[in-house]
Amino acid sequence: MAKKLKSKLPLERIICNQGFGARKLCRILILNQEVTVNGEICDDPDAVFDTENLQYTVKDVAWDYREKSYLMLHKPSDYECSHKTQHHPTIYSLLPHPLVVRDVQCIGRLDEDTTGLILISDDGQFIHRMSSPKHKVPKVYEVTCKHPMSDEQIAHILKGVQLIDEDAPIAALACTRITENIIHMTLAEGKYHQVKRMVAAISNRVEGLKRIQIGEVKLPDDLAVGEWRWLTESELTSLNNAEKA
Repeated sequence: MAKKLKSKLPLERIICNQGFGARKLCRILILNQEVTVNGEICDDPDAVFDTENLQYTVKDVAWDYREKSYLMLHKPSDYECSHKTQHHPTIYSLLPHPLVVRDVQCIGRLDEDTTGLILISDDGQFIHRMSSPKHKVPKVYEVTCKHPMSDEQIAHILKGVQLIDEDAPIAALACTRITENIIHMTLAEGKYHQVKRMVAAISNRVEGLKRIQIGEVKLPDDLAVGEWRWLTESELTSLNNAEKA
């Protein structure tokens, strides 16, 4: 985890650190009485506050102070996981501007036509921890196939399929049939178009792909497509402790 910053800071620096613009702009927001701290207007940019459990508003929008950002997003189809998109809107357009200013990054990209759970953070150590192949954090995908999945095909995926440009067969950690055409596949790698290529290798085709779990963190049923929320402390702890299933 990142090194903890000083807990007591001037309000101007607090607002700046949280992504609300340059120090000069944040100073103006405070002087214009557009910032409240713990329920009260503060118009002194140099007033010092303890950042622990600090609650504040900027232009009537409520925020909690967070040294680093850890969040999940329910990615829609036809969005790109990039700040510089080519054909579709960026997933970062679905986030509040202050988070984008903090230079949050998605952890492991999903294809533009793939939906589901994606993690986003501005903590470089956390991003590396979650995306590094050596940690093998398992990810579960809901795969809708064009043709019914046979027992033999599922067994093949579990045993390992040979993909072009790969030296050795690649196997899923788990593969469970949900309906005739839908399976849940668990992978510990993140190779290019891996799910689609594995399904193609057993003479089937992916018609829909949705990531539903990373480590022990599941995509919540009440998180609508296109919405985001902060990771809970328990979710963050489980991700930091995630190991190969």
